[in-house]
Amino acid sequence: QVQLVESGGGLVQAGDSLRLSCVVSGRTFSNYNLGWFRQYPGKEREFVAAITWDGGRTYIANSVQGRFTISRENVKNVVYLQMNSLKPEDTAAYYCATVDIPSMRTGYWGQGTQVTVSS
Repeated sequence: QVQLVESGGGLVQAGDSLRLSCVVSGRTFSNYNLGWFRQYPGKEREFVAAITWDGGRTYIANSVQGRFTISRENVKNVVYLQMNSLKPEDTAAYYCATVDIPSMRTGYWGQGTQVTVSS
């Protein structure tokens, strides 16, 4: 089993920055490609960003390109989502997950963290 625990969400104003963290435990962290997804109320989860197991390649959704970056620290078993220039439309629940690249099929999920951006 793999456990993922997200943190770092909160209420911010438009233009602010947040960094989400996801700690992974249970299996060898560096075996996994990891991704971030978000979900609006009543909508399907959508892809935000992904990173390969070694951090060598990243994938960013067009909607957040240039504002969000994904990174990981394998020695700490943590993957991050740095979110800059936040907009009200970024308001969503954010989840990390193990992913298959390039299909982006997901495996294990965290419980999510809420990000709310006020205008």
